[in-house]
Amino acid sequence: MNGVAYFQRMALYNRWANQHVLDACADLDAGALAAPRAAFFPSIIRTLNHLLVADRLWLGRLVGTPERLALDTVLHARFDEFCAVREAQDAKIIAFTEQLDAGSLASDLSYQSMLAGAYTLPREMILAHMFNHQTHHRGQLHSMLIEAGVKPLAIDLVYYCLEADA
Repeated sequence: MNGVAYFQRMALYNRWANQHVLDACADLDAGALAAPRAAFFPSIIRTLNHLLVADRLWLGRLVGTPERLALDTVLHARFDEFCAVREAQDAKIIAFTEQLDAGSLASDLSYQSMLAGAYTLPREMILAHMFNHQTHHRGQLHSMLIEAGVKPLAIDLVYYCLEADA
């Protein structure tokens, strides 16, 4: 699989895994979503929002419309509102990967970090980080969801591949 196809597949996996997390959250009330939990962003709704913020920051940089948002910004405290925006963001990520080509992937992107200075990295590394970051925090969400009484999720990449390729 070439780089373009890989990132297109990762975008589809990302949407699939995010939907599984949202489905698992759907039966929790607002109190359970906002309850303090042991994670970097200390609740389910705050971790969900952090992932949305990070995706907006990275995708904005990649398409040339950078945003300035604090990493702990809660864009949508209400879960129903959050879901619609998350699904729209996943669609934007998929649309972005669909227009990728090998040349754009190989090019560098200079950007201003939210916490430090300016950096330049290959776009393919930025995309890899964006998807890896999602996976990292979905792991934290998974743990918080189990703590909240939700059954464990099967959201590993291999499960997506088995389902998508079936």
